[in-house]
Amino acid sequence: MDSLTQIVLGAAVGEAVLGKKVGNKAMLYGAIAGTIPDLDTFASAFTDTITAIEIHRGFTHSIIFSILFAPIFGWLISKIEKKSKATWKNWSWLMFWGLFTHPLLDSHTTWGTQLFWPLEVRLAYKNIFVIDPLYTLPFLVFLILAMRKKRGTKERRKFNNLGLIISSVYLLVITPALKLYTFTKFTEALENQGIAYYKIETKPAPLNAILWTANIEVDDAYLIGNYSIFDTQPIDFVAHPKNHHLLGPWTEKPNVKRLIAISEGWFTISEKEGEIYFNDLRFGTLSPIARVDADFAFSYKLVEEEGEIKAIETEKTRGDAKELLSQLGTRILGN
Repeated sequence: MDSLTQIVLGAAVGEAVLGKKVGNKAMLYGAIAGTIPDLDTFASAFTDTITAIEIHRGFTHSIIFSILFAPIFGWLISKIEKKSKATWKNWSWLMFWGLFTHPLLDSHTTWGTQLFWPLEVRLAYKNIFVIDPLYTLPFLVFLILAMRKKRGTKERRKFNNLGLIISSVYLLVITPALKLYTFTKFTEALENQGIAYYKIETKPAPLNAILWTANIEVDDAYLIGNYSIFDTQPIDFVAHPKNHHLLGPWTEKPNVKRLIAISEGWFTISEKEGEIYFNDLRFGTLSPIARVDADFAFSYKLVEEEGEIKAIETEKTRGDAKELLSQLGTRILGN
């Protein structure tokens, strides 16, 4: 999830664990704990694109990381907060839950987390977008209300618990229910249109859980369709040719194999002006409307240098974001 959401979650968890003893400092250190796992994003400054992708949401998002580093961070805080009533064990417990709830939340996104690192399995329930205001804003409001109440009071605990409960219900009940409902709509549409397919996966569109996107694998293409719970017209599925043959002998190159593994097989290959691009379909396109010419959210130009294939991520622009937002509001309301 985005940084603000992880800060809010960490702060609320910190308050729940240690707020009665240390007040707002529990929120402060909880918020810090909630941001630490995402320090792995700085890997892109020190390594190549493919390795940085593999590292993200790996070790720092694992149970092992939380267990190993919680007592270390707890000890550091105990040295900083020498006058506090909280002990090293108390701070360690706070840091553990701040660190651990971060990947638990991230596992509900499309990217997922390698929670059981060093195992290669990534948990990705794909029931919430990485930025979802309906999850974050109510949570943030209740956290601010709790922060304004005196330490240890019933009101403070009530507001903090309400934030945790409402956000959890949205994450664990409402969005999975919407995912199941929309999944049924996609499969019914495929059956009604006589489309035979191998596999299907669904995920929410950016910034909401009303509009959903489906990726469907067929013989020589991947279909992408969108469905809003307010839709009244049949679902349109747009075909994106796999074009895997465009890789040619590069298919056997180690870095290409790594990209295929990262994408879990959901990828297309495109050619523009003689350049080869690897498109990761898991995150869909930059358009909330199914279009054959839409750019993919994650696309990498493949370049061969001294026999090694390197991936260069295509940059997004402000124009891409503006176009997405301008179309999103209309599409959410239905077709």
